[in-house]
Amino acid sequence: MWAAIRQWFDPAEMRSVGEPPDYRFSLANERTFLAWLRTGLALVGGGLAAAQFLPPLPMSHLREVIAVALLLLGGAVAIRAVDHWARTERAIRLGQELPASRFPAILALAVGAGAVLLVVAVLVRAIGGR
Repeated sequence: MWAAIRQWFDPAEMRSVGEPPDYRFSLANERTFLAWLRTGLALVGGGLAAAQFLPPLPMSHLREVIAVALLLLGGAVAIRAVDHWARTERAIRLGQELPASRFPAILALAVGAGAVLLVVAVLVRAIGGR
């Protein structure tokens, strides 16, 4: 595990593996990494917005649960982004198949489930307010 984490911070280690790839592949990998970082930042921003601007919801502490879930998910996306970038860069340099990941599907399901829960919370509040 520590060896994988060390790769995130040591460009010399990354360059010592395999052959230098076509720079376009490395740049595409970097753009993908930056897109994942933007996703993580958006989730963190959504968590902060939920904590600060959502009105109290019908279920006790639901607002805080939503905020913490978004913040944790944003952090997980950022960590996953750098790990996937390093593993992909290594595979490119070694001429191997790119690493597969279930993370995008898991993230999509988590965001979708969160949206459904928010719809339920809004409907409960709307019906309960009458």
